[in-house]
Order: sequence, then structure tokens, then C-alpha cells
Amino acid sequence: MATKYKAMYKYELADAAGVSTRTFTRWLSMHTAQLRKLGVTPNTHLLPPSAVKYLCETFVIEL
Repeated sequence: MATKYKAMYKYELADAAGVSTRTFTRWLSMHTAQLRKLGVTPNTHLLPPSAVKYLCETFVIEL
């Protein structure tokens, strides 16, 4: 069954990954170019579903 992704706050995704928000933000900084294509800037708090999908697949986060 395919996972349907929803918009999530950065802190929610960091919690699902089991890391602090600060660590998660550092992880995101390594993927700035791809996240910008998905409409995410460093100041974005609510991540769109496309960005959540990308991050879950990249960092192997199970929701």
C-alpha cells in the first residue's frame, strides 16, 4: 500500500526521525537545492507533502 504524505512541520518530521530539530535543520541544509525546487526555504516551517515525501525517502523516515 502506498503511503499518502501530508504537510508536516519540521519539528514533527524531526521527531519522527528521532532527532532534535537542530540536527534535522542541519540535515536539511545539505539538501538545499532539491528542497528549493520543492518550494522549501530555510524559513519554511510547514513542509509541503512533496517535500515530506522526498525527506522520508532520503532519510528513511517511517511515518
